[in-house]
Amino acid sequence: MSSRPQRARRVELAVPGSSEKMMAKAAQSRADLVFLDLEDAVAPSAKVEARSKIVDALKNLDWTGKTRAVRINDLTTQYAYEDLIHVMEHAADHIDVIIVPKVMSARDIYFVDTLLTQIEKKLKLKRRIGLEALIEEVEAMINVEEIARSSERLEALILGMGDYSASQGIDLKSIGGESTYPGDLWHYCRFKMIIACRAAGIEAVDGPFGNFKNPEGFRTECERARILGCVGKWAIHPSQIDIAVECFTPPMDEVVKARKLAAAYAEAEAQGLGAINVDGNLVDAASVRLVGNILKRAEILGL
Repeated sequence: MSSRPQRARRVELAVPGSSEKMMAKAAQSRADLVFLDLEDAVAPSAKVEARSKIVDALKNLDWTGKTRAVRINDLTTQYAYEDLIHVMEHAADHIDVIIVPKVMSARDIYFVDTLLTQIEKKLKLKRRIGLEALIEEVEAMINVEEIARSSERLEALILGMGDYSASQGIDLKSIGGESTYPGDLWHYCRFKMIIACRAAGIEAVDGPFGNFKNPEGFRTECERARILGCVGKWAIHPSQIDIAVECFTPPMDEVVKARKLAAAYAEAEAQGLGAINVDGNLVDAASVRLVGNILKRAEILGL
């Protein structure tokens, strides 16, 4: 059985690690997970200084009820290893997850896992830091199954539409929901990544929607991702938080119904019955497995 912690990931809010003001606002938001960014949101000239700003924010802001994450730089850059060492050695007790961008294959996760293990031993940490990985290159999509199974630290994969579009040569306007492509442009990528995640026992998170001034477009993308099995979506702006929270929170009437079906089936099973009728619905082992997804989300969210 996996030892991975169960976390709420309905919305993962991206915040530039170079902005004290934005990090302070993020700490007060409704986001389940906030990641303080050292990669794309921070200019090269500000990356080193941003590490200390992130450490200060992690240690001194009130993050109650939130998962605290840091996105380090791409592993092919000169910044990544020092990102990890600096934030861990100065704020390890205040970090839950490290997000690794532009993962290409399992070996990238092995590297981060090994370095984290060394740091944790040095600091004598009593808990394990989790990992999330961004799937945002065509090579990563080819290797997504091995990436998903690469480490017990790995808790989730995130579909990074922006860089993935560049990697595959997709029209930039598609990220903001203006594509003329007939159907869901991201269906195959989402489907493939989600299957890999479910098979590996980790979670799938949908990536950013570029046009934050188009709330209905964002809502549509949330629904598409949720239907396929994603547990949440990335937010690039605070205005997207409430929409994602709503879309990825199971309605209470569905939770109540799921609990009723599960309880009725458990009672029937104890009596040696394989299938029962509950309010006109046939309930069997397959039905209980389906509602189990709702019950799991409800438990994680405290519903």
